[in-house]
Amino acid sequence: MVVADHAPHTDDDARIERARLAALARYDVLDDEPVGSLDRVARLAARLLDAPIATVTLVDDERIWFKAGHGSRRLTHTGREPGLAASAIGQDEPYVVRDALNDPRTARHPLVTGEPGVRFYAAAPITTLDGYRLGTVDVYDTRPRDIGARDLEALSDLAGVVIDELELRLSALTTVRAERSRRQASDRTRETMEGFAATLQRTLLPPSLPKVPGLELACHYHAASPQNVTGDFYDVFFLGDGRWAFFLGDVSGHGASAASVTSLTRYTLRAAALHHTDPAAALAELNTALLIDPHVRQQCTVLFGQLRTTPEDGFDVTLAAGGHPPALKLGPGPGVVEPICPDGGMLAGAFPDAEFATCRTHLRPGQTLLLYTDGLTEARPGGKFFGEDGLADFCADRSEAGAVRLIGELTSLIGGFRPPPADDVALLALHAPHAGTSGAPAT
Repeated sequence: MVVADHAPHTDDDARIERARLAALARYDVLDDEPVGSLDRVARLAARLLDAPIATVTLVDDERIWFKAGHGSRRLTHTGREPGLAASAIGQDEPYVVRDALNDPRTARHPLVTGEPGVRFYAAAPITTLDGYRLGTVDVYDTRPRDIGARDLEALSDLAGVVIDELELRLSALTTVRAERSRRQASDRTRETMEGFAATLQRTLLPPSLPKVPGLELACHYHAASPQNVTGDFYDVFFLGDGRWAFFLGDVSGHGASAASVTSLTRYTLRAAALHHTDPAAALAELNTALLIDPHVRQQCTVLFGQLRTTPEDGFDVTLAAGGHPPALKLGPGPGVVEPICPDGGMLAGAFPDAEFATCRTHLRPGQTLLLYTDGLTEARPGGKFFGEDGLADFCADRSEAGAVRLIGELTSLIGGFRPPPADDVALLALHAPHAGTSGAPAT
């Protein structure tokens, strides 16, 4: 549905609009200055979609507010004239105008008839977790053009980054308000903050792993502190044409700033994977995204891989490393453990000319690929450094376990560490079962 104007036409429309405005109000962001953390989203949108202008907008009952922008003079707000953002929030899917001057939806819009002379427009709605469309991530061009499905998917991913940023901001505001009442109810506040941290951490990890034909997946996340959000992350997703992508990494630091960069990293890698078949090129895109904002101080280590089913049994795997501990390939057969990408490349977000290590391997039936963060290897159970050798020895005894059992036994191992790991631990295992067996993803 694309609305012709913003005035509600029925009692139902008015009710939905009131609920949408209430959802927008809870983020308490309209009257503030432009949100700096969203500027890099606008820059990424312009870069990924090769557009001269990009914005992030929020729409209230009378105005469209520009909360971030790239490539044009800074606008603060405009009226809710239909055709661009005001219409884009009327539908769930991305909204596209290929030739604005000759499109009746937009021909009279002030941004078309005046500066900057918009001729092309595409937007993805910024949608809350409870389904309300607050605004849009937009790209504009001064010439008519077309746009592909992958670019629209990337735009939608960036809209997901924006809602993550707004949730982070809301969590921070809520934490500050809770902190003001800490003097009166410190125990209650501590429990509340733990709840905030747990909720926020869940938004940074996929709710479940997908089902990949011919592959058994399992993962685990161990939080070192219930009160502190950190930057460990992982994901697995479909690329099309029989290809899948996966990654696991660790953003430096703790708290809301690390969580914000974690969100940016996840969505940047997902968007970059749609444009690059080489995982190292995706890491280069991430490196640029982390460096493009001078206020971002976090770096991250990351393993990013793509896999494809082969005509023979198993999967071809291409893996790129950015300063991350090597993956481990287990099996086939007892006691077999091989490090993959031991030359770990450079941190993402540290240097403009960073180089990333790339390696290729084949995951045969009976083999498992294990990715992990250094919270596991840097743990000191019984006062002794666990280390990469300790992990390799543990895995050697379980080289034929499969993904689900291996992650289950690693989870038990971590739970028994005394003292517990000082840093968070993320684990992701991919196992190619033998013919006639299959495994379901486990979280």
